[in-house]
Amino acid sequence: MITGPALLIDPTAVMFVKLMLALFLGGIIGTERALFARQPAGMRTFGLVAMSACLFILITNYVDSVYLGVVNIQPLQLAPGIVTGIGFIGAGLIIFRGDTVHGVTTAACLWIATAIGMAVGFGMYSVSVFSALLTLIVLTGMWYIENRFKHWFAAHEGSIESDFERQNGGSGILTR
Repeated sequence: MITGPALLIDPTAVMFVKLMLALFLGGIIGTERALFARQPAGMRTFGLVAMSACLFILITNYVDSVYLGVVNIQPLQLAPGIVTGIGFIGAGLIIFRGDTVHGVTTAACLWIATAIGMAVGFGMYSVSVFSALLTLIVLTGMWYIENRFKHWFAAHEGSIESDFERQNGGSGILTR
């Protein structure tokens, strides 16, 4: 039997807090996508994705506890359905234009926003906050590093080609 302060906490209020935390964590990831990466899927999209994943988990946890013994529902059975659904949305974000691909990072961010929402729904608060922080580090820090590499390789590309020409008698043919 539960005693003490745990009796004073309304389970519905806990669900509200979980939904707000998922919305907030998804929203901050979406903010990076909207402001820095200038992607159309931004704060609202990521917040709603994380919150909806959390809501699905809350629904299954609630139904599992309310109908205990009447219906055999396992919350983990819903996770593959959520992953499949977000995979469909993510595939729609990936666009091929000529020989380039766009939207892969945004699709990957939707995956992590979904996972963060699911983690909040299962009550894994520290894991979800840490995952959101790691996601922001990857999106901002690795973006900077990736751009530095691109600039470095672009600056040195001409010198690599001239070295190749010098070694091959000035043919100027460079295959990549």
